[in-house]
Amino acid sequence: MMQRRTFLKHTGLATAGMAASALLPVFATDLVINSKNKTMEQVQNSGYHKRFRPNSKVGFGGVALGNGFNFNPDVECLQSMEAAWDAGVRYFDTSPWYGLGISERRMGLFLKDKQREDYVISTKIGRILHPHDDFKLEENWKGQLNFSYEYDYTAAGVRRSVEASLQRLGIGSLDIVFIHDLSPDNGDMKDDWLTYFEIAARGAMPELTKMREEGLIKGWGLGVNTIEPILKTIEVADPDIFLSACQYSLIHHRDDLNQVFPKAAERDISIVVGAPLCAGFLAGKDRYLYSGDFPAGVKEKLAALQRVADNHRVDLRTAALQFAAAPEVVSAVIPGAHTVQQAQENAASFEEKIPAAFWEELKQERLIEENAPVPK
Repeated sequence: MMQRRTFLKHTGLATAGMAASALLPVFATDLVINSKNKTMEQVQNSGYHKRFRPNSKVGFGGVALGNGFNFNPDVECLQSMEAAWDAGVRYFDTSPWYGLGISERRMGLFLKDKQREDYVISTKIGRILHPHDDFKLEENWKGQLNFSYEYDYTAAGVRRSVEASLQRLGIGSLDIVFIHDLSPDNGDMKDDWLTYFEIAARGAMPELTKMREEGLIKGWGLGVNTIEPILKTIEVADPDIFLSACQYSLIHHRDDLNQVFPKAAERDISIVVGAPLCAGFLAGKDRYLYSGDFPAGVKEKLAALQRVADNHRVDLRTAALQFAAAPEVVSAVIPGAHTVQQAQENAASFEEKIPAAFWEELKQERLIEENAPVPK
């Protein structure tokens, strides 16, 4: 039997040498995709970085493809990916956790026929999936689940997880690997998250650095919903890129802005912003993030943001996505989608021009931090 490390070398090295500059995504100008030769400078990452970044800040998050919040049919999910691709989106993020394999399978089904050099993909490690008919986890993922999971942040677990993800995706290599949910908000871990962190610091983190040096991946980091694990990882390891979810939006951004972003910038580490719409809250959905609860003050802040948006005839969802992409340290923003309309609207939002007076009023009303970057 081929050893895991040998397997990864055979499957990954063929495309590992691709330069980030080879990716030249394009974007739609409106909901009718009528031009594939236009780019938008404010969402392009500069090439002056020693660590890998996606070429464009416009990405696609895979939670909805894993039946997050609702059961979403296969065809609908594939159509949403096609719409995103046609709109110029070339960065896609997924995870074994999203639907316990469903998101990776759906995403891979779409990407398997694309030229590998034409897109960037990230997935995650930390959970190993096991076949388990009709596994129950209804509070997280809708529809039937056929896998259970166990945590594994060891070096061997990294190799095993990456190999399994490549099989589910049906592709030969990954660009970015995030260590997933190694965080105090993880309900499985709770107060034991530091124990898991120490395992990862001895196992997963050095192994991912080794895989980067071998050319099997281009970058690694954490994918988490809190800032503490990110700051700890910067202290003890050599990460390239973090997926910071739930921490940088029009609703809440102070901690990332003032604590994470400066530390990351010092090391040329970049940030992928997850949940820029607060899981739909800033797009009109009656939910806030992933808990089902509405923290004190968030509905009032949403109403205040909407009033300013109405004053300037600005679509609040569009403003939220552009706000998340504005900092130079942010290398991508990954709103989710499971319909054609959502995918098209998300991509088109990065093409809209928002008047400077809108951002000025938000700062005057103290709805966003004074030092928060805004689109130019």
